[in-house]
Amino acid sequence: MKEFAYTAYLSEIVFQIKIAQQAANRLPVDPGNFDHIEVWCSIQSILGATANVSKILWPSSKKSKERSKELRELLGINENSIIADRDIRNHFEHYDERIERLFQGKSGVNFIDLAFNPFKPQKWETPKYYQRAYNQVDRIVTFQNETLDLKEVLIALESIKTKCSVYVL
Repeated sequence: MKEFAYTAYLSEIVFQIKIAQQAANRLPVDPGNFDHIEVWCSIQSILGATANVSKILWPSSKKSKERSKELRELLGINENSIIADRDIRNHFEHYDERIERLFQGKSGVNFIDLAFNPFKPQKWETPKYYQRAYNQVDRIVTFQNETLDLKEVLIALESIKTKCSVYVL
């Protein structure tokens, strides 16, 4: 029964990775005319699907810790994989709380949200008052002053998908 359950987990991991990959394919690299809503929709899809993979491999539930450890060992996934970090996804998922925290007790704040900045020649740095920002050339998502390189995420997901393919189609 355990093997069947593991096959179900691995199948779900592959499914979530395919969702993230399909969303990534919708992200434009051309700085010209593009659909801003589609970009943010794709980013949120990537973050959500990646978080779903992360929750299978690094659950918060104590009773699932052993199962997840066995799955990571089976797939040879490093403990400090970029997939384990759900911080940026959590900022997007709990955006209402981030807004509340930002404005609480203040009469005014600098606030820029849903920014695009594809033309920085050096490592992209966003001012701390940027909420959500995306560098479409480097594929870096930023929330306030935390960043996530979507290229690295997608590479890690592809590696996990390849490892899963030994066990599931």
